[in-house]
Amino acid sequence: MAMTITEITRRAGAHTKRRRVGRGEGSGLGKTSGKGHKGEGSRSGGLKGGMYEGGVFPLFRRVPKLGFNNAEFRTEYQVVNLKDLEARFDDGAHVTAASLHELGLVRSAKAPVKVLGDGQIKKKLVVEAERFSAKAAQGIEKAGGTVKRLGPQPKKKFIKRPEEPKAKPEGKKSKGGEEGETKEAKPEGKKAKGGGEGEEPKAEKKKQKKPAEGGESAGE
Repeated sequence: MAMTITEITRRAGAHTKRRRVGRGEGSGLGKTSGKGHKGEGSRSGGLKGGMYEGGVFPLFRRVPKLGFNNAEFRTEYQVVNLKDLEARFDDGAHVTAASLHELGLVRSAKAPVKVLGDGQIKKKLVVEAERFSAKAAQGIEKAGGTVKRLGPQPKKKFIKRPEEPKAKPEGKKSKGGEEGETKEAKPEGKKAKGGGEGEEPKAEKKKQKKPAEGGESAGE
């Protein structure tokens, strides 16, 4: 005769008797029932959470609260890989959260699902999920399948615009002028800085020697 699970747990002592307190001092748990004398621990409703520190400033108030934690607001996805779809579904099957739940690949049929690209897939499947990795979507479509994204998809934070082709200048741009503009020739009559065409030479002034006293020249 085969042994049942109930017989095993009964022999192993899975069910222990409840400890009875306050039934006389001879039991070891009489009088104060194991709670000792006085203090918060002997009162009903005391020591909940174990954060009481005897009147000092509590630890959870001394620790600074910094930064941001997204644990309360983040979305938890149920992960399924390509190798799981290849092993558990037939060719041409329609994969949904409900079908994944029936096969035991996910825990809930209502929670969002994300398909990752671990493994290879050769079957033609129609896969519905909230998120797909780039490798998973490429693998499903390469095998001839279809990818259906459910719900709103995340938007790209930054999209780089294509660079516009630069227009070539029609003419060379001169300094201080517009494109195609040529420099005007300076008139010949005007005097240029530092000398140039049309400049009249200055007459050189000869230094005259002063006459010596008495009308005689300095050389005599």
